[in-house]
Amino acid sequence: MKMKIFMCLKLFPLLFVLFSSSFSGALIKVPENATIPAVMFFGDSVVDTGNNNYITTLVRANFLPYGKDFIAGQPTGRFSNGKVPPDLFVEELGIKPCLPPYLDPSLVDEDLLTGVNFASGGSGYDPLTSNTMSVFSLSDQLEMFEEYIIKLKKIAGDEKSSYILRESLFVVVSGSNDIWNSFFNNLRQFQYDVPSYTDLLVSHVSSFAQELYRLGARRIGVFSMPAIGCMPSQITIRRIGLERKCVTEYNEIAQLFNKKLLSALTSLNAQFPQAKMVYLDFYDLPLDMISNPQKFGFKIVDKGCCGTGTFETSLLCTYACSNEDDYIFWDSFHPTEKAYRILIHQMLQENINYFICGKSLCS
Repeated sequence: MKMKIFMCLKLFPLLFVLFSSSFSGALIKVPENATIPAVMFFGDSVVDTGNNNYITTLVRANFLPYGKDFIAGQPTGRFSNGKVPPDLFVEELGIKPCLPPYLDPSLVDEDLLTGVNFASGGSGYDPLTSNTMSVFSLSDQLEMFEEYIIKLKKIAGDEKSSYILRESLFVVVSGSNDIWNSFFNNLRQFQYDVPSYTDLLVSHVSSFAQELYRLGARRIGVFSMPAIGCMPSQITIRRIGLERKCVTEYNEIAQLFNKKLLSALTSLNAQFPQAKMVYLDFYDLPLDMISNPQKFGFKIVDKGCCGTGTFETSLLCTYACSNEDDYIFWDSFHPTEKAYRILIHQMLQENINYFICGKSLCS
């Protein structure tokens, strides 16, 4: 049965009043004379806020216990117990409490003016990854974005639409599924070695960023690949000895990809001086949290809150712990809202000036 996806502030009238009164605005200070009218996200399940609910795929999260700590305890297709990075971006910037999925049929004009989400859980930079999981590829997401621009121009006109595209943040989050699903568990490892496959992925990142630029985006952020060897599922699959330790080989692949990604974004900034292509570190802080959990208020780092915490995700996640704030991971792949909040707050604090001013100092 398809569950209707409610918008963040459309769940219940009373909830709307209560939440609006508690939503106090931006937590991140934007440089003076700068504006960020909207945020757009592209990518995989880390940032999908419900688009997969509208397609036939096993990669979905529109059922409890997912969303148990979201507004009114509603499962919305977010792969966590509560909010995920797109929601926290718009919340921290004071734009709105959540970032809705583009495919939500209840979208209104204001939703389009302040940003929507095109991400699809299970997707990757490699087209094979999305095809294998029967989800929206980045090419599909780009087509939806082009459709969005047409709608935006009808609402706001050409001039304001260009302004919104130029001043908004565009964020891309992907890559992990490519390594797990297409390289190690599919045909790619017989076609590429690790260096050449990471080259392929980075070439897709570069092409996608240039397409966003062609369509009017200027402030473009790309998440680095996380420490994929520390995901509970990967620890389970590659378990060595009695202890549940991070898989060094997988983390080294992520580090190689990240090094190449940073170089590619630096090159794009030189090629397109009007662009602000920003590398968003999603590797070091999560790894610090896993290595030093007490510093961040966590107790359990090698298992998720969902099920046994060792392999469950998506449809296999049928029950959850009651102490999710002790966990960095919600299921065997995705962090909890608490972990995301720490990560996104620091990420925005460290990078907001780069989105606005690039390498120059903001006045």
